[in-house]
Amino acid sequence: MKGLRAVLVCLVIACAAVVSPTVVGPSAAAATPTVTPAATVAPGWSALPVPPASPPVTVKSLAARGPRDVWATGYEGDVGALRPLLYRWDGRAWSRDTGFPGAGEPGWLGKVQFVGDEVWIFHNRDGKGEILRRSAGGSGETGGAGETGGWSVIPLPQALWVYQDFAAVPGGAWVVGEDDTGLKVLHYDGSGWTTQPMPDGVLFLMGVNGRSATDVWAWGDTSTGAGTVILRWDGTAWRDAKVPLPSNSNVHTVLLEPSGRVTMGGSQYTDGVSRTYLMTWNGHGNGTWRTTYPPLGDTYTEGMVRGPDGALWLPMSSDRAFQSKYARVNGSRTTFSYGPERTGAIEVRPDALTSTGASLLSLGTVEIYGSKPNLMSERLGG
Repeated sequence: MKGLRAVLVCLVIACAAVVSPTVVGPSAAAATPTVTPAATVAPGWSALPVPPASPPVTVKSLAARGPRDVWATGYEGDVGALRPLLYRWDGRAWSRDTGFPGAGEPGWLGKVQFVGDEVWIFHNRDGKGEILRRSAGGSGETGGAGETGGWSVIPLPQALWVYQDFAAVPGGAWVVGEDDTGLKVLHYDGSGWTTQPMPDGVLFLMGVNGRSATDVWAWGDTSTGAGTVILRWDGTAWRDAKVPLPSNSNVHTVLLEPSGRVTMGGSQYTDGVSRTYLMTWNGHGNGTWRTTYPPLGDTYTEGMVRGPDGALWLPMSSDRAFQSKYARVNGSRTTFSYGPERTGAIEVRPDALTSTGASLLSLGTVEIYGSKPNLMSERLGG
């Protein structure tokens, strides 16, 4: 009875609290407790399983069209017995794609580009260059003539000794490399290929990146002693972009953003010591280039990406044998983060980053003690 009486008393008090009129006044305000929101904890890096390949493995490219459409390329095997690798992230897991033309033949896959609703990938197919194209609706079934599983092929007009880089945008594609006569810049306009002349003195190109058919950037070296040069295609000709690069420097990458902003990363050499620099231009004709030297040592910036938080993110050589390392550069502030611990790892090396909606995705290799490097992937955010 005492227990029942206690329950009834509690119910009466609770009902009175519900039906009682709200008291407004200083005393009521003073009695109202202040609720402090829980501190928001930024999610850390987490490991993602990747279907294994035959080690040693090399990662070449990683690109995302959205949080559920990410492609990664590379190759497996030792020199002389390379086989192309293609992986896809659907927002939940990595899977390996073996349905593209030449998947079982010697060669490797290079840069991934998105052209309209298609995926374009450069393919070195046993020494001959071609572009793989996959429509958004590719289902994995055998297609018509020249098509397999939604894939089609654009062969290059000639074989090159070296295939240095590839870029594609709606209305155009470029492949830069070399043959026995020297530098070659091959241009595809949707119907056929032409060879584009370069300004005098350009010896070779290290890379190319495009934003549109009339806005393409390339970087390389000259034979005139001027060092590294930045070139820009305006739809008519390649011209020197007149970028004020630091003295005694090279360029690793040119990041072109939809806003018009251009960000470059490279290394400057002073007294035999290399340090990383970043240059940013706002994309306006009268804007100036801004150069900074964040504390990144001699980090190679090819894997640099603009993250969903607006900062620049770069994979780094880690000072921890069992964890990867990433740098975040936001204006004048540089911070670092580490991936999850991997038991038995002697080197964890993220090679490429991409922004997938609200999170970042990395792909690279991990070498566990006593084994050759195989694939690894990590994600920042959920």
